Amino acid sequence: MNQEEYKLPLGQKASLVSIICDKFESHATAIETNNSLRELRELLRTLGITAGEEYVQNRKQIDPATMLGEGKLAEIADAAREEGSALLVFDFELTASQARNIKEITKLEIVDRNTVILEIFAHHARTKEAKIQIEISRLKYLLPRLTSMWGHFSKQRAAGAAIGGEGEQQLELDRRMVRERIEFFKKQLEDVQRTREQQSKKRQNQAVTAALVGYTNAGKSSLMNRLCKVNVLEENKLFATLDSTFRTLNPDSKPPMIMIDTVGFISNLPNTLVQGFRTTLESALEADLLVIVCDISDPNYQKHLRVTQEVLKELKIDEKQQIIVFNKKDLLNDPVRARIIMRNYPNSFLVSSYDEEDMKNLRTYIIDHFLSKQDHYDLFIPYEAGDAHARVRGNANILNLTSHEQGIFYRIRIPDFIFQQLGLQSFILAPQDAKQWEENIQIP
Repeated sequence: MNQEEYKLPLGQKASLVSIICDKFESHATAIETNNSLRELRELLRTLGITAGEEYVQNRKQIDPATMLGEGKLAEIADAAREEGSALLVFDFELTASQARNIKEITKLEIVDRNTVILEIFAHHARTKEAKIQIEISRLKYLLPRLTSMWGHFSKQRAAGAAIGGEGEQQLELDRRMVRERIEFFKKQLEDVQRTREQQSKKRQNQAVTAALVGYTNAGKSSLMNRLCKVNVLEENKLFATLDSTFRTLNPDSKPPMIMIDTVGFISNLPNTLVQGFRTTLESALEADLLVIVCDISDPNYQKHLRVTQEVLKELKIDEKQQIIVFNKKDLLNDPVRARIIMRNYPNSFLVSSYDEEDMKNLRTYIIDHFLSKQDHYDLFIPYEAGDAHARVRGNANILNLTSHEQGIFYRIRIPDFIFQQLGLQSFILAPQDAKQWEENIQIP
């Protein structure tokens, strides 16, 4: 099996096909269908595919064999060829039999929304883990569709039963090869994940983290760059960033504060991708704070926010502490919407990643949030306990330091889980003693 034959043919013009049916989720109304088609255009733009005309059929019932009616499909195929399209992109998932039936009717290459998303993930994954995950997802999606994708087997079939039999044997060989590759990549993924889990545990013991989560293209990477003063890839494209990225938000605090930029969410994500990228999304599991980023300029911001909350609930992290950041206020031409949103979400932020004051205020809020969660300790450490002084100065935020003849008084702020690792419990002062040491009063 030549796997290249199953990849999306890039560089072509594509005609978009959709449906309006009140029994079809996300396509029940013209508004829902138009919104989904607009998102599909953006997905194709991310791949560099030119999106042509849109063809939509209103239906009372879904045709289980072809989704749309045969007559409408033939009409769409003629119009697509006339506009120079050799590719029909359907804005929903097609089963293997549906794709095969539609291809027989239209005589054009057939692609569904899921294939487009899978292709984007394949092009944009950077880390080894993400690349393995997307390969598993693609192979799982490919497996039931081997007989219909890209006409691979139609080339093998000709008149005569013998040739057809050879094609069927080749099909079984290809299926076996796909299954073997899935198992091979699964074993590789287990090794990579073990390494990642070890790194995650190390971070959890040495830092506090905030994870940027939200719908794709909400501006998470732009916020990451401004807040952490780094240069993570940021593009006005869906799924420009697919790998979790870790950067230091505040290196001066103890422990350091880390920000995580996660893969964006999208509605109607293929099931194979939900499972395949579950580990990537789980980088948010180790976060102490979720920063939910939402594009305020997008008319569908409420749906995007809902999708984000649904994914967080699926990951069982929806109960974590979180703040909502409505981004891209510079693109918002409706001040009334801004006022309504801030009234409905009183503890949220309305920002532009290009506004320095907005970024300063948001960064200060996150840092103060983490500092407020730290515990206070009063310590008196004799001079001869040199190593204890080093542990305090290297791991704690020192609020007050007073030198005495016998040693040094420290008032510190530090996460309890880190303090318990430092072995300083024997130097903790009772409240009445701490006041005297702090005021530099000699205790008899």
